[in-house]
Amino acid sequence: MTDQHLHGSHAAQPPPNPDNDRSSNASLGDLLGEVTRDLSTLMRQELELAKAELRESGTRAGKGAGMFGGAAVAGHFVLLFLSLALMWGLAELVGLGWASVIVAMIWGIIAAVLALTGKKEMKSIKGMPQTAETVKEIPPTLKPGEHTP
Repeated sequence: MTDQHLHGSHAAQPPPNPDNDRSSNASLGDLLGEVTRDLSTLMRQELELAKAELRESGTRAGKGAGMFGGAAVAGHFVLLFLSLALMWGLAELVGLGWASVIVAMIWGIIAAVLALTGKKEMKSIKGMPQTAETVKEIPPTLKPGEHTP
């Protein structure tokens, strides 16, 4: 072999770079496919992050709900024993039977007021008007399960 063949007589070419070669020869369809795949990967990753955050939030919400449940039970016992104390106190004035009726009537009035207030609140609920309005603005082609003619 000659010295010229070993060292090369022409200018050294950089080794082919697959990224440069791919981008220069890629069609628009290939590039859109790659963008779609990347977007799909990003959406899956965001969904997994949201799931993880939701699990953590759900765990904390569950603990908080348990604490509220315990507080509700304790509050119930407070009301029960205060009611019994009121009943025994009234029993000194009107007798135990009438004191029981009076305390029961007080709790009946409280229950009726709470029920009427709750019914009024429930009637004032309008659902999710902003979400419903936003969903109406989504083009039919982007809605899953809808077929456009």
